[in-house]
Amino acid sequence: MRILALTIFAIAAIAAAPSARAQTYDPAYPVCLQVYQGFTDYYFECAYTSIPQCQMSASGRYASCVVNPYYRGGKKPPRKARKQRVY
Repeated sequence: MRILALTIFAIAAIAAAPSARAQTYDPAYPVCLQVYQGFTDYYFECAYTSIPQCQMSASGRYASCVVNPYYRGGKKPPRKARKQRVY
């Protein structure tokens, strides 16, 4: 019985592994700094509120600023519907 339970647990752990990835972007900030550590190795620092602020941090580094595609803020509130007058 233990072998069966361990087998089921192992299969479930292997099946869940590809879907459990680390989040690359922080949705709280609109701009991220992409820092390169090698030809294909890089990471993101999402802690900037504007492109110029990010560019100041990127100055002198092998890095570039990118717009955060997962930014949650900055959406306009829905407009109120205007009441139409009936004559």
